[in-house]
Amino acid sequence: MTSLPSESSSQQPKKRLKRRRIKRNKGGSIPLTLLLLFGATWLTVQTLPSGSLRQIQETVWVSHPKPLAMEGGDPYIRALMRTISAAESNTSEPYGILYGGDIIPELSRHPDICVEIVAGPNQGNCTTAAGRYQFLTKTWKEKAAQYHPDPPAWFEVWGEYSFDPESQDLVVYHWLRDTAAWGYDIPAALREGRLDDVLRRLSGTWTSLGYGIESNSMTSRLPRIYQNLLEEELENAPSSAVPTADH
Repeated sequence: MTSLPSESSSQQPKKRLKRRRIKRNKGGSIPLTLLLLFGATWLTVQTLPSGSLRQIQETVWVSHPKPLAMEGGDPYIRALMRTISAAESNTSEPYGILYGGDIIPELSRHPDICVEIVAGPNQGNCTTAAGRYQFLTKTWKEKAAQYHPDPPAWFEVWGEYSFDPESQDLVVYHWLRDTAAWGYDIPAALREGRLDDVLRRLSGTWTSLGYGIESNSMTSRLPRIYQNLLEEELENAPSSAVPTADH
């Protein structure tokens, strides 16, 4: 899974040049440091990949990961899922986002679109990461076959698993709860307050969680984000859905 690059706007230099002319007409002089700053910003904008320029224009970042589409379930796992999405797809439209920031409206299946990686150790390759949990096509097919709530009918030989928001959530929810899949009891670790151990265990799958190869600006904030989300999930969960340390 990969983190999302940032973008800038190519329209800013023209506005800056206009402001410079206005200041000169008033008889003032522009300090050399400001001229150098304008020049450096212009060069930065010009050297950003076109995909990055698109993303800042189209992506709306959020300060609080949106609630899950699925209903019910262990509030500790729900908080973890939202924390993963804070690092992997922290936008207003996480379920339809591709690596690079483009949004796809059609979620009847995994989009399987390979987008060029523009930064980091895998720069130059491409990735099919998509959705709230940035599933690669191969990983989605494997995990959907195990955990999807609504598999294709038996007669649909070439049937595709729906990639709708609730299905994305449910596949990840059941995957995280599967002790055999991770060789580790994630729900128990969360109830015991061992979030760091959990993030370390998951970082091989979601590389922005703090122990992988592609940390991003959200990584250092994840423990606090998790605590805030856990409080929210516990508050909203019925008492029967809140597990204890012994169960």
